[in-house]
Amino acid sequence: MLFFPNEVFQGASSGLLLWFQTVLPTLLPFLILVNIMQKTSLIRQVSRLVYPALGPLFSVSTEGCFAVLTGFLCGYPVGAKVTSDLVRDGRISRQEGAYLLSFCNNTSPGFLAGFVVCQTIRDPSLVLGTMIVFFAVPILFSFLFRKIYSPKSVGWKSQPLIRTQRIVSLDLFDTSIMNGFETITKIGGYIIVFSVLLELTKMLPLADTLAGQIGLSFLEITNGVVILETLPFSFAVRYALIMGLCTFGGLCAAAQTSGMLTGSGLRILPYIIEKLAAAVAASLLAYFYIQISGM
Repeated sequence: MLFFPNEVFQGASSGLLLWFQTVLPTLLPFLILVNIMQKTSLIRQVSRLVYPALGPLFSVSTEGCFAVLTGFLCGYPVGAKVTSDLVRDGRISRQEGAYLLSFCNNTSPGFLAGFVVCQTIRDPSLVLGTMIVFFAVPILFSFLFRKIYSPKSVGWKSQPLIRTQRIVSLDLFDTSIMNGFETITKIGGYIIVFSVLLELTKMLPLADTLAGQIGLSFLEITNGVVILETLPFSFAVRYALIMGLCTFGGLCAAAQTSGMLTGSGLRILPYIIEKLAAAVAASLLAYFYIQISGM
């Protein structure tokens, strides 16, 4: 940091702007709402509402459906946060939490459609196919991971329900806001650190090589998507690499996820291995999709 102050400043500035202009306004409202729902009876009502569809499909408990819902819709690392919160609160078992974490902590569909497809790739016609690949991979992998974490004949052990409020009080609202800001600030710290790391890594001798560019792209997802789109590959290969990165989330998202798991007993290493496997599958599926569609 002392020898390369300009690169550190540029990295910190870009990371701060990314957090302030994109992540903060996009994710903070979701975090506050999720906190309120988890502390009131709303979580049970929403879980019961979606259980007839999500419960049998993913073989999860009623309240586990809430983690699936948020993990697919809200983006990194909300799925991990909700899952670890449910485990810490005793709503689901640690075993079910590990299973949920294996497939329901994903990139936001809005990020994929808006930033990745429309702004970076600049081909809105790919939105539908991208969403199909995005949802298909974790759904298919959930059938594999459930065999690892819990045989169907055993199922999930019911957990004792914790007491929740029926209404949203001012104290609860205040606590939910502060918890949301604590989480979003932690996420911002990870984004800034990895943005600085990206700028410093660009100075390495191999950073300008093809392998170096691919390696740099997997540090942080937003910058990584831009890097991959500029590589001298065919569009099918570039698109496959981008979908693999979005499925994995990058090392920054993995670090954010690790921060959300504190105190839950859930482990980050199996999660990383599972996400890498899903990333390979997403890349292959995306490549064949482009080849078949003739784009």
